[in-house]
Amino acid sequence: MGVKGGAETVNFDVKAKLEERERKSQTIIIGFNLLLTTKPSIVKFEVDGVAALTGKDAELSKMLEVDPETKVPYVFQRIYQYAFTAMYLLSTILNAPPPPQDLLFPRRQGVPAEDISVEVEATEGVTVQAETGPETSEVSVSNK
Repeated sequence: MGVKGGAETVNFDVKAKLEERERKSQTIIIGFNLLLTTKPSIVKFEVDGVAALTGKDAELSKMLEVDPETKVPYVFQRIYQYAFTAMYLLSTILNAPPPPQDLLFPRRQGVPAEDISVEVEATEGVTVQAETGPETSEVSVSNK
């Protein structure tokens, strides 16, 4: 996925990890890690945290299923929405290219799950490294 930034196009590579940490009746706790890097190497975003899903067990199971088109679990669309906001704000501060809002799910709506609540906490923090000219800047934000 390319982003226009001046005279050159910036492409983002994504590595994502989801790990179920706890499951109770009508609640699932998921740990996540999201790493976005650019080509050429301008900025690196890394977001770690925990998402708590609450709702009916059948709806929760649907959210954990993998989208057959994108090969990404539906819950990650919700997690990425929260992570995108933090990455966008930090990229603005560093004058670095922001990631696309629809990077993981281009032009698609996810599984409709009106009865699901997803609360995302970047408990381990958000880190951004950006090469803004001759120097490299690193910003870390944590709510610990």
